[in-house]
Amino acid sequence: MARPALVTGFMPYGGRGVNPAAEIARAVEGKTIAGAPVVSRLLPVAFAEILATAEALLREINPAVVVSVGLWPGEPVIRIERVGLNVADFEIADNLGYVATDEPVLGNGAVGKLATLPIKAIEEALLDAGIPARISSTAGTYLCNACLYSFLSAAATMRLPVACGFIHVPYLPSQVADLVRRTREEALLELHQRADMASMELATGVRAVEIVIATAVRITS
Repeated sequence: MARPALVTGFMPYGGRGVNPAAEIARAVEGKTIAGAPVVSRLLPVAFAEILATAEALLREINPAVVVSVGLWPGEPVIRIERVGLNVADFEIADNLGYVATDEPVLGNGAVGKLATLPIKAIEEALLDAGIPARISSTAGTYLCNACLYSFLSAAATMRLPVACGFIHVPYLPSQVADLVRRTREEALLELHQRADMASMELATGVRAVEIVIATAVRITS
């Protein structure tokens, strides 16, 4: 049997009732893509737990590919991350109330680790499918970056032949509709001043992740 593809998505955070990353992960659970069974897991939005969670999932599932998914508010396209940095510096608290300030994700770890998914081929496959996508050289310094760095570090430490990477997705349309409504009701900010109004339908996000998995499995297996 082919080794599985692991898809992770974060739970809601920052006062949001939904996270499109979690919805995408749920949607692909149990599918078979490019001959690989897909296993999905939701990750806690907790800095203290992220590295141990990555290690535990690699041991439990032994995936051939790890595709982690996160929300980037205001991003208009699928964003394929190139590198995870060994730094955590939060603008908002995680779901346990913790705010990291200039901390390493992993003490004595390398400054950065490159994603091992075939990011150029993934970008081309998404564009060929008519899905807007781009390669990004920063995953930020919040939990998404910590997730990417943790999976890459854990895979290297455990010497596992697994390709790991991270993609950011936009808000869902319903989330932006809610932002518009709340902005008008609060009357604290003019609507045109907001920079986080881009959105993408859930079905498109799901299709994008399916393409990411298929491309990675074909190239790395």
